[in-house]
Amino acid sequence: MTYAQILTQLKKKEYQPVYFLHGKESYFIDGITDYIDKHVLGEAEKAFNHTILYGKEVDFKTVVDVARRFPMMAPYQVVIVKEAQEMRSLKDLLSYVENPSPTTILVIAHKHKTFKFNTKFGKKIKEKAVVLQAKPLYDNQVPDWIVDYLAKHKFQIDIGAAQLIGEYLGADLSKISNELDKMAINLEPGAKITTKEIEANIGISKEYNVFELQKALGFRDVLKANRIVQYFISNPKKNPMPVVLGALYNYFSKVYMLKFLQNAPDQDQLKALGLRSPYFLREYKQSAKSYSRSQLEQVINLLREYDLKSKGVDYVSTGKKDGELLKEMIWKILH
Repeated sequence: MTYAQILTQLKKKEYQPVYFLHGKESYFIDGITDYIDKHVLGEAEKAFNHTILYGKEVDFKTVVDVARRFPMMAPYQVVIVKEAQEMRSLKDLLSYVENPSPTTILVIAHKHKTFKFNTKFGKKIKEKAVVLQAKPLYDNQVPDWIVDYLAKHKFQIDIGAAQLIGEYLGADLSKISNELDKMAINLEPGAKITTKEIEANIGISKEYNVFELQKALGFRDVLKANRIVQYFISNPKKNPMPVVLGALYNYFSKVYMLKFLQNAPDQDQLKALGLRSPYFLREYKQSAKSYSRSQLEQVINLLREYDLKSKGVDYVSTGKKDGELLKEMIWKILH
């Protein structure tokens, strides 16, 4: 099951006897564990019906003994085994998983690595338990995740700000969520978050990035595009030519694709472009208005041409550096 599906069931109070949470993305494992920890039992019920164990400190007999107890003055007891990847006798929980107590909710949190289900215990877990594989997001999925996360907390964020956070903090969702939560404390409910708020609250310095360049080009903002190019030329290690070209090619290819989908519903456009959020789609639509189909074809051809030039293909004699090539290419795109 997915993270969202499990949470939906839990919020409906549809509980299962065993949850097996594994994988490299701790955020999703912690999210399910924390929800069960905080919401299944009331404060008075927790006194006798709430147990947290740690894999490094317990063996399977202790877990089974606790899980077999009957709840006291509550419909369930909750038993959480944290850091289960450190539990040497984990596979010996097989007999309990085969016949779990219906009044116990056992959560096994196996973090930092993917569990292999090719053993007898693994196969029984897949058969009897609710299983979550917590996979890390790809870098290009992080901005959409940030938009969704903030939307659930009643905030909006512009595309440049979401991309800037993802670029600066990486794909560690626990780290990102902590920074977003700290920032939210200082903002009015319903506020729209821009790079200004990011700079002030997360400490990301205002340095230009490729996402701002593609937006400036998409909106034909000549002044800003030139300013960003000058910044890139001054900081070549932070903005290498291959990375810039790759990002711009991906961006303008999607804008070009959108030209053929102008009459399609937004959901179809989002799916075709590989986007999840309408916030991002708005920028692509604006860029599609700024260029004709033939102009976009010329832009894509320019990106291919300068990719070859940057690699020295048919372009050895001039001796131009990457910065000069980038400046020349941007001028041609805008004119």
